[in-house]
Amino acid sequence: MSKQHSVMIAMTGASLLGGCVSLAPDYDPVAPPVPADLHDIDLKENTAELLQWQSVFTAPQLQSLIDTALTQNRSLRAVAANVRAARAQYGITGSARWPSLAVGGSVREGETFEEDATATAQGTFSDGSALNVGLSSYELDFFGRVANLSEAALQSWLSSVEGERATKILLVSSVADAWISLASNKRLLLLAEETAQSQMSSLELTQRRFNSGVANELDIHRASSSVHTARAEAARLKAVVSQNLNTLRLLVGAPLPEDVLETANLEFAPTTENLPFAQSSSILLNRPDVIAAERTLLAANANIGAARAAFFPSISLTGTIGYASADLNNLVDVTSGGWSLGPSISLPIFDGGRRKSALNVSKAQQEAALANYEYAIQSAFKETADALAVADTIEERLDALNALAEDNQATLDLSNERFSAGIDSYLPVLDAQRNNYSAQQLLIATQRDKALNAVSVFRALGGWPETTINAGS
Repeated sequence: MSKQHSVMIAMTGASLLGGCVSLAPDYDPVAPPVPADLHDIDLKENTAELLQWQSVFTAPQLQSLIDTALTQNRSLRAVAANVRAARAQYGITGSARWPSLAVGGSVREGETFEEDATATAQGTFSDGSALNVGLSSYELDFFGRVANLSEAALQSWLSSVEGERATKILLVSSVADAWISLASNKRLLLLAEETAQSQMSSLELTQRRFNSGVANELDIHRASSSVHTARAEAARLKAVVSQNLNTLRLLVGAPLPEDVLETANLEFAPTTENLPFAQSSSILLNRPDVIAAERTLLAANANIGAARAAFFPSISLTGTIGYASADLNNLVDVTSGGWSLGPSISLPIFDGGRRKSALNVSKAQQEAALANYEYAIQSAFKETADALAVADTIEERLDALNALAEDNQATLDLSNERFSAGIDSYLPVLDAQRNNYSAQQLLIATQRDKALNAVSVFRALGGWPETTINAGS
């Protein structure tokens, strides 16, 4: 056995035994740069699990719309396609860790000629055939360059998987937002139409009183002004409701049910009451978007290892085995075979600073990925803390606004009675109508805010079932 052959076998054995050295920096998970607790109130339930959308959004039609959106939304389809592309890219990069074999063959037929001044042309036949199996340049990954590139591609793919889960949470939240906005604006539209009708009745009464000489012309104009204001608001809200339907249609990605406007209703509790969220802020590390940022950081770490490995020699293995014959019929004759096998080494000496710059780029990208990861945690904490802050006070707001609406309705009823009895002018009625309308609007808006805050809690603390990953498939 030749010395070259022995060296090649030793190198191959070392590679196959996994003797490569990884030059990637050790990954040391950072402590979350946020307070230890999400909330400082004492709630009844404490859970370490992220919320699932089916337990948060309870209205049957809303659940049906979400189910449709998860299969029909075009943006989600694009994200899923990008995940598949990242998976395929990982397969391409990972394939460099295995030898590449190729089969080649050739058949040639020809004749060479020699001719001089004294002799006639004589020909020599040069027919032949060849068949070989070749091992293309296969890098023996002693310094982990290929392994780190493969690891970076793997982490990029896994990051995209987490990104898809985060996109699904965002899509569910967006559908719920649109549906709740539709329900609240439908109620506001109904309130505006009822107010316009009520004020129209007041205008007719004022006109009769004017004709009887009891009311003055100023009362008529005041009543008429309130009617036009309510009609304008109703027209505006009709457009808003149509826009809500358009938004919902886009998010769902399919035609909406015919009764969607009829069944969109805040009174039937579209969201779960009293969501549990008294827990450690470390649960934020389980959010898909935070995990995606961490995967990106791991990919950046691996890229540093690949950039460092570029400073070391690159050792590759090439070889062929096959048969050659002047006669195609005897191509696989045992006497016509041959083989070659051997390593080659490339030692970097001078490249004008290209490798050093590439390493600096990888380090800077790792620092950016670390900052983005920490920012993702901080953003998750703020998002969650904001939602919990609203949850603390929303019931108190609702109680106060319910009482305010009752008081304003009583004031309006009394003002109408005094006006009808001729005790007061129309001005107190007009003020009472405006105050009552404003109180009703605030109450509806706060009921909407309560439902939307449940969406915010889900967006902040929502989870999604993990996809089964088979990196080797």
